[in-house]
Amino acid sequence: MTSSFYPPHRTLMGPGPSDVSARVLSALARPTIGHLDPLFVDLMDQIKELLQYAFQTSNELTLPISAPGSAGMEACFVNLVSPGDTVIVCQNGVFGGRMKENVERCGATAIMVEDSWGEPVSIDKVSTAFDQHPEASILAFVHAETSTGVRSDAAALCALAAARGALSIVDTVTSLGGIELLVDAWGADAVYSGSQKCLSCIPGISPVTFSPRAVERIRNRKHKVQSWFLDMQLIMGYWGGDSKRAYHHTAPVNDLYALHEALLMLREEGLEAAHLRHRRNHEALVAGLEAMGLAMVVAPEYRLPQLNLVAVPAGVDDAAVRGALLKEFDLEIGAGLGALAGKTWRIGLMGFASNERNVLYCLNALEAVMAAQGAVFAAGKAIPAARAVFES
Repeated sequence: MTSSFYPPHRTLMGPGPSDVSARVLSALARPTIGHLDPLFVDLMDQIKELLQYAFQTSNELTLPISAPGSAGMEACFVNLVSPGDTVIVCQNGVFGGRMKENVERCGATAIMVEDSWGEPVSIDKVSTAFDQHPEASILAFVHAETSTGVRSDAAALCALAAARGALSIVDTVTSLGGIELLVDAWGADAVYSGSQKCLSCIPGISPVTFSPRAVERIRNRKHKVQSWFLDMQLIMGYWGGDSKRAYHHTAPVNDLYALHEALLMLREEGLEAAHLRHRRNHEALVAGLEAMGLAMVVAPEYRLPQLNLVAVPAGVDDAAVRGALLKEFDLEIGAGLGALAGKTWRIGLMGFASNERNVLYCLNALEAVMAAQGAVFAAGKAIPAARAVFES
């Protein structure tokens, strides 16, 4: 007989979702009100203001899409890309490939700039692509590549796009709240993210922000946006600055309570403090992993502190380790993707999950599971190495 579902309490240290604080989960349980209730409209204004803080922008068109980060990505592309356009797409992991799919489904041409997985986007290659395709009107790239744990130079890429008269579409699903993200200062035009990573909210919401240049492009479109639900010209009427809101869709009211609480927690901590916390916990985790004899895949200057790509040691069964961590320790870490599948683990330290307890718990559990499988490594070294970072 089917009964109520009660999930176990997992420690989520994969590529997302991340751990959600009790404060955010509690916000979900508050009484539901109507999505056009004046009190909810007030909350919408607060969410917009908090998102502007998180993105470091004054963009008027800043809002949460009522769907996951993939919908935020699609919203940026379907509103800015028209049939016949040329778009330069950077790919150094899985999600650049999804950008390409979006471009082609909009009836446009994707010019691919490819870099090795584990490497950042090459500024020189992008510049060459613009030289070869001066008609390109958009540059699309991933700031923090979730599949590889690599940070690319978003400031330089946005500046390059602007210098060539192009708009920029930037994937910040894994970066928002975890590392520096300065939408206005960098001149980013269309930026999307997700609620379930460094914001430590539940999955299912995609924050987006559009610059005035992007809004002008949207308003001057000659073709209808191919998605009715994601058409920003329609959504503006619901999330606009006026007191009167035009009905567009039934917003996920309780999910937005949770997002509001998560964003409030980020502002209370402060962006700089949040970034420093992610960095400190990353350094402790890396110290512990390297003390065990494990190797990091990404060069230090390009690593994401919130998503750590670790090489699976020779002779160790990737899936067996992850399975044992989940079964014996209720600990989730991520598998490698694409060319890195079976060769890497992705260990997340995102948002609420980025704390000293989780770093030490993960290192201890990993040691126990690898020892049980007969792996050769430097046992007993990880915890002291991590503690030394925390105490320094």
